[in-house]
Amino acid sequence: MEQPSGHEQNADQIAYWNGPSGQRWADRHAAQENLLGPIADVLIDRAKPRPGERVLDVGCGSGATTFAFAKAVAPNGFALGLDVSDPMLSQARALAPTGLPLDFVLADATVHPFEPASFDLLASRFGVMFFADPIASFTNLRRALKPSGRLAFACWREPRENPWMMAPLMAVYKHVPKMPPVGPEEPGPFAFASEERVMRILKGAGFVDAAMEPQNLAMDVAIGGGLEAAVDGSLQIGPASRALQGHPPETYEAAKASIREMLAPYVKGQSVALQGAIWIVTAKAA
Repeated sequence: MEQPSGHEQNADQIAYWNGPSGQRWADRHAAQENLLGPIADVLIDRAKPRPGERVLDVGCGSGATTFAFAKAVAPNGFALGLDVSDPMLSQARALAPTGLPLDFVLADATVHPFEPASFDLLASRFGVMFFADPIASFTNLRRALKPSGRLAFACWREPRENPWMMAPLMAVYKHVPKMPPVGPEEPGPFAFASEERVMRILKGAGFVDAAMEPQNLAMDVAIGGGLEAAVDGSLQIGPASRALQGHPPETYEAAKASIREMLAPYVKGQSVALQGAIWIVTAKAA
């Protein structure tokens, strides 16, 4: 498996997304896209890609957002999906529809030598919260934008506003010790929850006219598959999964029962919907 060379402070993230966790995300790409697809729709609506434009999709994962951007800018535009995860990019290349103007690159956005002023739009769905030095990363990304270029990305708001992720974790914590707390400015899914921090980072990287729009969503953690699918999904990826790593089978089964009990009141037909909360962040390159 290939791993990109990158900024030394991003080494842990690169190892994580190229290890078993990255493979699990790749294996679950269809389910995750069903879950996160509505967020891509909101992001693309706010990003407003136009035919003929060049789009840089950062943290593209298994490629669904890159495909959507490529469709929006075709036939004369171009979309480049960038990620540090070889397992997910392998999925993206295998799933890419023929005839779309797109490509993928395995690279760390913090240090990748982009052609200066070569993109009209920098976009990301949950791919920019994992930089160890986000000002340096966004500075490098801004150099890739034309002076008229713009930015649009989605990131999670506070953990307490995202029970679809945190409620299963709280159920697991009945059985295992809590994981070490992640600092508010350390890389992770909630690293951009603070509006003040995101504005400070973008300003430090040279972006202007930044704005943050809150969006609330109902996240069907069952993805239409009923209660057991919701339980299994919580145990395969996400914070509950991480908290259970290394624990014996009996602890896993007890935690699974607690997650099932916690989710049961939210079952409606084959759906299990919990609240999710994101920011849609926009800015201009100059």
